[in-house]
Amino acid sequence: MSHKTNEALKIKVISHLAVIYPNENIEALATELIHLMGLDEELVKPISHENRWDQEDIWMITYGDSIRSDDHVPLQALSNFIHKHLSGVINGVHILPFFPYSSDDGFSVIDFSQVNESLGDWPDIESIAKDFHLMADLVVNHCSSRSWWFQNYKKCRDPGKDYFITVDDDYDISKVVRPRTSPLLREVETSEGKQKVWCTFSHDQVDLNYENPKLLAEMIKTIKLYLDNGVRIFRLDAVAFLWKKSGSPSIHLKETHEMVRLFRTLIEHHSEDAIIITETNVPNLENLSYLGNANEAHAVYNFSLPPLLLQALISGNSQHLKQWLATMPPSQMGTFYFNFIASHDGIGLRPAEGLLEQTEINELANCMKEFGGRISWRTNDDGQDKPYEMNITLYDALQGTLKGPDRWQNQRFMCAHGVMLALEGVPAIYIHSLLATQNYYQGVEHTNHNRTINRYKWNEENLEDILSCDNHHATIFNEMKSLLAIRKQETCFHPNAEQFVLHICDEIFGFWRQNIDRTEKIFCLFNMTDQNMSLDLTCLNLPHDAPWVDLISKQVFEDVYETISLAPYQFMWLKIHP
Repeated sequence: MSHKTNEALKIKVISHLAVIYPNENIEALATELIHLMGLDEELVKPISHENRWDQEDIWMITYGDSIRSDDHVPLQALSNFIHKHLSGVINGVHILPFFPYSSDDGFSVIDFSQVNESLGDWPDIESIAKDFHLMADLVVNHCSSRSWWFQNYKKCRDPGKDYFITVDDDYDISKVVRPRTSPLLREVETSEGKQKVWCTFSHDQVDLNYENPKLLAEMIKTIKLYLDNGVRIFRLDAVAFLWKKSGSPSIHLKETHEMVRLFRTLIEHHSEDAIIITETNVPNLENLSYLGNANEAHAVYNFSLPPLLLQALISGNSQHLKQWLATMPPSQMGTFYFNFIASHDGIGLRPAEGLLEQTEINELANCMKEFGGRISWRTNDDGQDKPYEMNITLYDALQGTLKGPDRWQNQRFMCAHGVMLALEGVPAIYIHSLLATQNYYQGVEHTNHNRTINRYKWNEENLEDILSCDNHHATIFNEMKSLLAIRKQETCFHPNAEQFVLHICDEIFGFWRQNIDRTEKIFCLFNMTDQNMSLDLTCLNLPHDAPWVDLISKQVFEDVYETISLAPYQFMWLKIHP
């Protein structure tokens, strides 16, 4: 196949492919991939270390049918809600997999090229993308066993016959790392006899074989389709497991990292505002590796934040949270941390490994069970089962402390978000946190899946009524919007603004931010306990300029020698009064 290509781009793509496919005709493959992305003539010259975001970037995570309506398809109901209630409040939306699927609430994709007709169609996706930065999932690791590709695999037909990983008896899987207790291999009857295929997550989610360059070409076609329909933020789902090798853990392999770099090169040459975010629910240092040298993912999910912040708030002790934050490297310009404390999945515990003691992890999991949560498990290297994920809504997770439920649920919940919104990075808020949704037990009974507990479906009409009444849903929703409005005005909360941890005491968590121009500072203080706490401002070493004002309560402190009082779970963002 012959196409005119941009030589500089081609050289860069070839450099990626040389690592991934050393035995293939990589020059021809590079030409093909560039053509599939519509880059025969270079459209964009990406600038390295360039920030494509600022403090106004705030995203919401939602399913396409988190809001349903009697009168509209779900994507239209979702669009109505965000345009009515969140315009000017958030500017980005992550719509979780909106494709036809067979299981795992969308992550077992049957057809990457279609919108699930029960949600709407591509014009509904484009409608949201016109007004909000749209994030979509690129489910790179696997697809549904009901997909056309897998049906062809079983019939030994193209496309599909070489798209999946077939394992024989000589293949060593003894060191494979994965977050499940189910058998790794699934036996399948094909036209050429029984075969064993690789299934990292479930037997309905069959892993794709990227050793076949034809599969890579198919995925590049998918990326181009998403870009054409308004997607500009790509969440690389479960990307850590993408490449497999006999006798290895088959996680974080060099080919996987190079594939992320390849995706980035092609995507950012197509659109200068496009961003790649890797979803790697693994221990902290492994997660950070996907930023590379500002040449891999633009952002990584900050997976250690949710369990550490939750542990601090239910124990009243921020020691581990503070130690972790003090060791986090500042993100390089051109990269950022994707901060979240709740998502469609549960609160992962692997990212807390090495940061919390196992006894503390077990204590945390047991507390969540007491609060109505469920625990998901994984098999450890030694064959023992360990808690992998806590399945519970964040609102119910913060209903109390290790001592049990109490009256500080709303305050504790807002304190958690006060931390997340002030930290270095771009914040993302799960729709069920915005709405303070509680545990969905009926859903768990219906699906028999723990994660359904945090995937309630609101009715659009009922939700409008609820938000107009005096209840905890409306209270949290309005307080959250007010807090977001404050954050957006402050350059100190730019995702790449400097951050310094304050060492006060374990009961009060604190840090300060300084804007990129180094002209302003904000000191962030959080009472992590259910007791009143006092703090002498002199211990903060505040600049002597005065007065200082708390951006949240508007309380003014006339000098830096005052003693401030923090009510249970109260937090302050202190700035020099204008």
